[in-house]
Amino acid sequence: QLQASGGGLVQAGDSLRLSCATSGRAFSRYAMAWFRQAPGKEREFVAVIGRSGSNTYFADSVKGRFTISRDNAKNTVYLQMNTLKPEDTAVYYCAADPYNLSSRHDFNYDYWGQGTEVTVSS
Repeated sequence: QLQASGGGLVQAGDSLRLSCATSGRAFSRYAMAWFRQAPGKEREFVAVIGRSGSNTYFADSVKGRFTISRDNAKNTVYLQMNTLKPEDTAVYYCAADPYNLSSRHDFNYDYWGQGTEVTVSS
């Protein structure tokens, strides 16, 4: 079970850090990703981090503004979001891939959190 948190209402240019925690003992073997879904739009890839934390990939829309990290000792993955824009407004979901593919495709992820809402006002 994945539990996402950290969302909120912020102004453009602000920062937020999302967290996704799990009690599962296999966390360190999974690639972990963040996806988001804006109102009226399809879910889209945001960022992924491999099981060791050494490989990270980002959507072009967030590259240079967002970072992803993980603490395997705490079974937690983070999404640091800086210089937020109104177009970042969405529900953000964390997801786990037991095959460590570090994929951008949501169908590669077997486990999903419940989502945390981020609203960026202009």
